[in-house]
Amino acid sequence: MSRPVGPYSPFRRAGRWVVTSGQVGVVAGERGPELVDGGTAAELRQALANVASVLAAAGAAMSDVVTATLYLVDMGDYRIANEVWIEAFGDHRPARTAVAVAALPLGARAEVAVFAYVEGPGSESA
Repeated sequence: MSRPVGPYSPFRRAGRWVVTSGQVGVVAGERGPELVDGGTAAELRQALANVASVLAAAGAAMSDVVTATLYLVDMGDYRIANEVWIEAFGDHRPARTAVAVAALPLGARAEVAVFAYVEGPGSESA
């Protein structure tokens, strides 16, 4: 799980719900988190991998995602975002909202936040 780029928790549990903070396409770099190269598709692929990592730390999986919010700097990237989305989720189709934004942290082109529902006991943790 990557370290947050700000003063917030990567996730919070509320009973059986896991709510993630927004994830951008970063990897650990020498001076902290760095965006991956390759534009929107590569960044979104990494952002979704980061979501999967955060969910795993919370005891959840991508298949537990009920709803997601996708933030894009350029809605012209919507088609490619859908292709990357299908790679990450396969046949699982959580509800999703796509929002155009003026800018994202670290100059990212895409960001994803999800709500997941996990069967079994839950507790608040971060």
